[in-house]
Amino acid sequence: MMEKEQKPVNKDEEKLEDETKTSVTKETVETVLEEENSAADQASDEKEEEQQQSLEEQLNLANNKINELEQKLEESENRYLRLQADLENYRRRVKLDLEASEKYRAQSLISDILPVIDNFERALQTKTDNKEVNSILKGVEMVYKGLLEALKKEGALPIEAVGKDFDPHFHQAVMQVNEENYASNIVVEELQKGYVLKDRVLRPSMVKVNE
Repeated sequence: MMEKEQKPVNKDEEKLEDETKTSVTKETVETVLEEENSAADQASDEKEEEQQQSLEEQLNLANNKINELEQKLEESENRYLRLQADLENYRRRVKLDLEASEKYRAQSLISDILPVIDNFERALQTKTDNKEVNSILKGVEMVYKGLLEALKKEGALPIEAVGKDFDPHFHQAVMQVNEENYASNIVVEELQKGYVLKDRVLRPSMVKVNE
């Protein structure tokens, strides 16, 4: 059997082949590394994007919570201001009521006394020559003046009427007359005395008014 003839080995070809294999292997490794780096970069980008989205979601939730708390705080402040205003109004009303109560504390009593004063005035209009009656009338007049003084101390005063312009706030016209000595709308006669308690009319004067 004949032995197969061996071709002579070309060293240059072997070297070229080795270099080619090395180059291919290196390129393959570089490609693999590039792909791995690219995948890693992509994964990193995706992770960073997910983290960014997560941060944005957390930020949105935080902003929503802040807005909700700010709204509740504003509502609480408005409610507090309303309550404070209501409290101030209540205090003011109580103060005014107390002041009015103190200012007009004698109104009911004075209103009850006025008819008695009217009777005193009618009694004092009595004219007589009887000394005993006149003596009694002097005692009545002293009591009458004492009542008027007591009313004055409480701020109750008679309303001026005769000769004054008719004022519906203080005068009650029960009759109209035509008097030449008086101008139009002037009170010419007082039929019943009116009284005021400080700045409040207890009762108006009953008067005759000139046309």
